[in-house]
Amino acid sequence: MDRFRNPTPSLALSIGLILSAKGAAAHGGHNMEKIVDGEAMSVDPIDSILWIHILLMMLSFGIIFPTGMVLGIVRNRWHVPVQVLGTAIAVVAYFLGHLHKGKAFAKNIHAGFSNWLMLMLGVQIVFGIYLKFHITKGFHGKIRKVAVVGHGVVGKLMPVVAWVQMLFGGITALGYCRDDHLGQCLAHFIMGSAFIGYGIVLTIIMLVGQEWLKRTGRSQEFFDSLLIAAWGCVNTFTEHRWGGAWVANDIQHTTMGVIWWCAGLAGIWLSRKRDGGPKRNFIPGFVILITGWAMSAHPQHLPLSTMVHTVFGYTLMAAGFTRIIEVSFVLRDANTISEDGDANSFQYIPPFLLYASGFLFMGATEEQMQLISDAGITHVSYILVLYSFAFLIFLFTNMLLHLYAVNSTPAVPPKDTDRTARMPRMNGHTRATDSRQIRDAEEFELEGLMTDDEHPESPSTLGKNNDTRVE
Repeated sequence: MDRFRNPTPSLALSIGLILSAKGAAAHGGHNMEKIVDGEAMSVDPIDSILWIHILLMMLSFGIIFPTGMVLGIVRNRWHVPVQVLGTAIAVVAYFLGHLHKGKAFAKNIHAGFSNWLMLMLGVQIVFGIYLKFHITKGFHGKIRKVAVVGHGVVGKLMPVVAWVQMLFGGITALGYCRDDHLGQCLAHFIMGSAFIGYGIVLTIIMLVGQEWLKRTGRSQEFFDSLLIAAWGCVNTFTEHRWGGAWVANDIQHTTMGVIWWCAGLAGIWLSRKRDGGPKRNFIPGFVILITGWAMSAHPQHLPLSTMVHTVFGYTLMAAGFTRIIEVSFVLRDANTISEDGDANSFQYIPPFLLYASGFLFMGATEEQMQLISDAGITHVSYILVLYSFAFLIFLFTNMLLHLYAVNSTPAVPPKDTDRTARMPRMNGHTRATDSRQIRDAEEFELEGLMTDDEHPESPSTLGKNNDTRVE
C-alpha cells in the first residue's frame, strides 16, 4: 500500500488519465487472498493482460459500437461488419478481464455490472440475426416489429451504459467511492456525466436535429427548462439528509436546486409566444452561468481542489454566457442562420465548454484531488489533460454526426449534368424538389420572353452555367 499512497508524479498522472478518460476495467471475486482485510484491492501492479482488456473494451464499446450504431441508423451496408468486429473484440476482452493476474480486486460494482452489459450485447446480437432473415409473413411479421424497435432502443442505450461501465471500471481500479466518499463521488460523476451529455445533446440538435425540433412545435429552451426544473426538484430534496444537521455545502447544494426549478419554470413559460408558437429565451444559459459561479466559490479542503473547482466554475460560466450570446445575438432567436442548415462557428463554443466542464467536475473528487496533490502535480497540468479529453470526445461526437449527416439522405443531383451536385444538409435532410422547382420557375419566367425559334430542343439545358438563354 505504500506504493499507492506515495505515488510518483508519473504514476499518479497516468492513473488520473485512466480515470478521467473513461476508466480502467477490473473484475473482482478472484485472487481474494492477495487483498488485505478492509482494502478494495491488492498492492500488485496492473498486468499486461488487464491493460489489453482495458484497451480492447475502450476500442469496442467506446469507438466501434457507437460508429456501428450510427451506420445502423442510416441503414448503411457497413453496419453489420462493424458490429461483428466490435462484438468479437468485446467477447475476447471480456474473458481477458477474468483471466488477468497481478492486481486483484474485491467484489465490486464493475464486475457485477459487466454481466448486464454483456447481456445487452447478447440481446442485440439476437435481434440483429433475427432481423437479417427478413421474415415478414404471418406471426413473424408481428415479432419483427418488436425486434426492430428493440434493436434500435438497445443499440442507442449501449453507448450510455458502456460509459457508465467504464466509469465503474475507473472507480474500481483506484478503489474510490467507498464508505464516506460515496456521496460526493456519486455527485461528481453523475453531474459531470450530465454536463457532457447535455453538451452532446446540444451538438446533436445543432447539427442534425433542427428538423425534429420543428416537428415538435417547441423551442429547444422548452425542453432544456423542463429538464432543469425536474433536476432542481430532485436536488432540493436529496442534497441534505433531512433530520440531520445542516452544513455549509448542504445549504449551497439545496439552494442551487431551488433556483434550478424556479428558473426552469420561468424558462418553460417564456418558451411560447402569444400565439402559441415556439420562442427561444435566455433562461437555460443563465442557469448554467449562475451554477458555474456558485461552484467556483465552493469551499474545498485542498488548494489543488480549490483551483480545479474554480476553473470548472469559470468554464461552466463561460458555457452559459456564450449560450446566451448565441441565442440572443448570433441566432437572434432563430434556430439557425445558415441556409444549408450548418452551424455558425460560434455555436460550437457552448457545447464544447459543457464537455470540458463535465470532465473537470468528474476529475475533482476528494480522493482524486488527494492523489494528484500527493504526487506534486500542479492544477495547470491536470486541467490541461482534462481539457484534452474534452476535445477528444468533442471530436468523436462531431465525427459521428458528420457520418450520420452525409449518409442519412443521399445527395439529389440536379438534372443538369455539368452542375455540381447538391450536398446533404447538416441537419440530416435534403429537399428533393429544390432543383426541379428552380428549373420550373426559370422555364415559366422565360416562356413569355421567347419566340418559337428561341425554344430549345430540351428544357434540361435551361439554367446551365447560370445562363438564361440557350444559343
